[in-house]
Amino acid sequence: MNFSVLNRHEQIDRATDETFDLLVIGGGITGAGIALDAAARGLSVVLLEMQDFAEGTSSRSTKLVHGGLRYLKQFEIKEVAELGRERAIVYENGPHVTTPVWMLLPFHKGGTFGKFTTALGLKVYDVLAGVKKGERRFMLSQEETMEREPLVKKDGLLGGGVYVEYRTDDARLTIEVMKAANERGAVLFNYMKAVGINTTNLAFKEVVGEDQLTGKSHTFKARKVVNAAGPWVDEVRKMDEEVSGKHLILSKGVHVVFDQSDFPLKQAIYFDTEDGRMVFAIPREGKAYVGTTDTFYEGDPKDIKAEQSDIDYLLKAIAYMFPTTNLTQEHIESTWAGVRPLIHEEGKGPSEISRKDEIWQSAGGVITIAGGKLTGYRKMAEKIVNLIVKQLEGEYGKTYRPCTTKKIPISGGDLSGSKHFEAYIQQSIKKGMAHGLTEKESERLARLYGTNIDTVLSYTKKAKGLPPMIYAELLYGIHHESVAKPEDFFVRRTGTMFFNIATVETYKEAVIEEMQRIFGWKEEEKTKYTNELEAELAKVKV
Repeated sequence: MNFSVLNRHEQIDRATDETFDLLVIGGGITGAGIALDAAARGLSVVLLEMQDFAEGTSSRSTKLVHGGLRYLKQFEIKEVAELGRERAIVYENGPHVTTPVWMLLPFHKGGTFGKFTTALGLKVYDVLAGVKKGERRFMLSQEETMEREPLVKKDGLLGGGVYVEYRTDDARLTIEVMKAANERGAVLFNYMKAVGINTTNLAFKEVVGEDQLTGKSHTFKARKVVNAAGPWVDEVRKMDEEVSGKHLILSKGVHVVFDQSDFPLKQAIYFDTEDGRMVFAIPREGKAYVGTTDTFYEGDPKDIKAEQSDIDYLLKAIAYMFPTTNLTQEHIESTWAGVRPLIHEEGKGPSEISRKDEIWQSAGGVITIAGGKLTGYRKMAEKIVNLIVKQLEGEYGKTYRPCTTKKIPISGGDLSGSKHFEAYIQQSIKKGMAHGLTEKESERLARLYGTNIDTVLSYTKKAKGLPPMIYAELLYGIHHESVAKPEDFFVRRTGTMFFNIATVETYKEAVIEEMQRIFGWKEEEKTKYTNELEAELAKVKV
């Protein structure tokens, strides 16, 4: 299957002629997981996303596939056990987008955790989450904690616990799941906004999609429709039913990024703030990022950005745990802000509301899934596709295969598990260097694209104004990852906007010129996309 915007018109024509088994509204990690599971079972699938894939919550998380340690505080035992199992599956099926990192949990006099509760909590976590032997927690003395991370506050420090979390690139994880679904026949459209749902026909439902790139409307037909629109779930529901009772409430999360020359963090840290919340500080590729905030948000998720109050909160948290860093707003290179779509619980604050997913169905038959966490995306998809398959089999007498996604590598993860990944990286570095890339560039591409590295390298050449590595990534993104706009490339395919903003500033004009040449944009289209990119840059800067 083709996964490029270059032949979008033909794909739309074919898709509007077909009646699919399933239409998914929403192209975040939940929608991607549903599309993959359904396609792998033999269902015909079409997915509509109103923005770019992963543009909402699925590119703006803390970028951890974590086992839910904090749920132990809320005694959500089943949640911890399930997330722990799912975390291991995500890692084995896509080791190129998931990296185990040792996380330090320092404990101080008067803090949330003491030595006993930290040791006990981490031990229970190991058991519940089924943590591998080599990744089980261990405890540190005060001196060992300081040795592991000298920046941690010395005053009142009693020691620390160390456990494994899994760092991810959330947007790339979503894209790789999408590509795996596409390889199995799913038809996936970004920039196709669902604007109407008609459930009156007994044989199929109709969803009107408005193409955000051309302004044209198209009607898609499917026997079943799933609303997996994340923060926009209630907006989609309004097309089909009156939204009452169960509804979403949005929680805002903000992260800030520093260069490690300013914040020389050696070790990933999960730490107490003065107000009793927990915040992450994580080193990544020469940078260090800190987050997240957790406050209710009532605006349009499309317009979300870091406000001064968010910046102040995180700087205060950093000063509290890392007092010698003396970081100020001027040190912040970039930020990102996103929302968590939570199911409303009366009287609870944002950090207290459960992250559990829920599924319900309207009178018109549209199935909605809301809540949940990135780590649990595969299990959420399994639950919802089980329901769809049961209905289709009952209504049409068809039979479908059972869920197999536990063992399906996502795109780029064809390595027979994680144990071969580091050896594969070393082989790929040699290939990259043979294409004229540096060792560092070759390693970056191998870790970002996994077993798709050969295809990426096939595009390596010097282009006008662009280094070979960036040119290869751009061409691969356009031909194999549905890149339609410059911001798709810089934000969600490469993460450059968040973690190397200087590169965006340096090469944005050359990238836009090349995209204009490939897509044949008129000058007004080029201006429009340039302005959109500049607006995105303005959002992430402080």
